[in-house]
Amino acid sequence: MPTNLDISDRLIRRAQKAGGLKTKKETVTAALEEYIRRRRQKEILKLFGTIDFREDWDPIRERHRHDGCR
Repeated sequence: MPTNLDISDRLIRRAQKAGGLKTKKETVTAALEEYIRRRRQKEILKLFGTIDFREDWDPIRERHRHDGCR
C-alpha cells in the first residue's frame, strides 16, 4: 500500500549511508525491521531471571521418562 511520509532528507541520507542502502524504500523498510527486532529483544530481556534454570536437567532423560507414560 503506497504511503506518503514527510521524513527528513538528511535523516534518510544518514540512514542510507549507515546501512549501505540505495533507496529510500529499502532504508525505511530496514529501519522498521530493526525497530521491531529491538522491541522484541527488549521483551525477551524482561524474562531474564523469571525462568528457573537447572544445570542438571537432561532433556534426553526426561524424554525417556515420559515415553513410558504412553
